[in-house]
Amino acid sequence: MTQHTQPVDALIVVDVQSAFVVGDGAVPAADLLVERTADLIARARRDGALVVHLQNDGPPGAEDEPHTPGWELHHPVLSGPRELVIRKPQDDGFYATPLGEVLVGAGVRSVAVCGVMSEMCVQATAGTALERGYRVVVPYDAHATQDCPAVPGVHEAVPAATVSRVAAYALGSDAEVTVPAAEVTFAAPPSAP
Repeated sequence: MTQHTQPVDALIVVDVQSAFVVGDGAVPAADLLVERTADLIARARRDGALVVHLQNDGPPGAEDEPHTPGWELHHPVLSGPRELVIRKPQDDGFYATPLGEVLVGAGVRSVAVCGVMSEMCVQATAGTALERGYRVVVPYDAHATQDCPAVPGVHEAVPAATVSRVAAYALGSDAEVTVPAAEVTFAAPPSAP
């Protein structure tokens, strides 16, 4: 888990949807998360990297139920050959989606993964990327989650920042999890259109 600054050729923005970054349901320090993910997106676009916005389709009644205000992506999308939205039915952005084919088609070799929630969709997507042989960077200050509530007689509440850090480190020694968002650099993938 050493720090590297080699460019990555794709940015995967996981579930930065209104329900998770605005209002009562927002993750702690959502404003900082939004600022850092917006900066990552802007720099990835500028440098020609592939940008993939994952959008979770929650079940009926969930805060991210499709076509509700909470489901909407928070960051504007510049749709085109190097930026797209992929809707997903589960935590893992590769499961039952075209994400794998999109990355292969663009010749992507490395990804930066940011967004919410650290121990669910971010970890699951980053984990599958590692399994598929990608170099994976999870900037430590560009993913977030909620506090883990106390369970009487089992454990005290766990602060969100601790949950996020443990989730990233649980990816193992092949993931780069000590790089701040500001130090992630980008380059166009080899097969970029």
